[in-house]
Amino acid sequence: MALDLPFSLQLYTDLPGHEDCAWQVAWNPAKPLLASCSADKSVRLYSYRKDPYDPSKLSFSYLTTIQTGHKKTVRSVAWAPSGKSLATASFDANSAIWEKSEAPEDGEDPSESEEWECVGLLEGHENECKSVAFSGTGTLIATCSRDKSVWVWEVKPDAEYECINVMMDHSQDVKCVSWHPTEEILASASYDDTIKLYIDDPDEDWFCFATLSGHVGTVWSLVWAPRGDYLASSSDDLTIRIWRRSAKHAWEFAHQLKGHTRSIYSISWGTGKGDNLGWIASTGSDGKINVWEISESPQRDAARATLSSRLVASVSSAHGVYDVNSVQWCPRSGLEELLATTADDGSVRIWRLSSTALVSDRECT
Repeated sequence: MALDLPFSLQLYTDLPGHEDCAWQVAWNPAKPLLASCSADKSVRLYSYRKDPYDPSKLSFSYLTTIQTGHKKTVRSVAWAPSGKSLATASFDANSAIWEKSEAPEDGEDPSESEEWECVGLLEGHENECKSVAFSGTGTLIATCSRDKSVWVWEVKPDAEYECINVMMDHSQDVKCVSWHPTEEILASASYDDTIKLYIDDPDEDWFCFATLSGHVGTVWSLVWAPRGDYLASSSDDLTIRIWRRSAKHAWEFAHQLKGHTRSIYSISWGTGKGDNLGWIASTGSDGKINVWEISESPQRDAARATLSSRLVASVSSAHGVYDVNSVQWCPRSGLEELLATTADDGSVRIWRLSSTALVSDRECT
């Protein structure tokens, strides 16, 4: 039965994909670039710009392929906040940092200089690396692995990277790491069904200060609300749970979303528009993309504010019969309605969230 929803997801473009399963996609926060990674051991870069024939539209194009040299699947890809560095995490147990060999001069077409080189190799995990993430300042990197560990690395001058802490608080495979957008708080999600939160103590050792329990299946994905006072998680249990800060170092369950029929592999929290808390996009093994509007009822005590949600858009079979592995909102101003997805078929797709009324008007013209 078709749902009567206020927004629709329109396929904007289908980009040249990978030769094998595409695991993750990441928008560059500072430049018109998009990266995807794959079981084919490569990273693909795409660029976009205003369409010369219609400035109201964007034109996406394939830019280059980074042959990473990883010996196994590249499972995760992440940009530094500056947009200058790119991190990859691989099933070969290593993570790597990449930078463009020679940046183009101002005004030069970026496609004229797209050689990327490995400037750092993060070694030490015993098994497959599942996720890599830069902190909001870009001075720290987190990695996690099937070896049940979470590592924190310090980014030093001259492209040097030093492991400053190893946390072994999970009892199973760690699937995801995610940094708070403005504070040095790190979250990790695991096959053990829990979420761990970490901070740095005065003795310069990182430690787990909270465990969030409630999921009854593997926790695949984590994402912070844009303003940082909420954390969302997705799971094999077919739910998305939203957690809120109740005190300086205390977090609690606040809200739950349901709308998938199989495992939810990826979620992304966009800024949205209006006075709400933004949009959460979700996707997974059922091939569906859902978009939820998250709202907060004002209360005198902010920690007791009531969250509400409504499904505003949904598309089934987003990549045909294939599982969809990653969904990411574009973080750049003016492009908040754009989503990127990757799937088991190796493809990378761009979607635009549009008002259903506007879409209907276009169809009538």
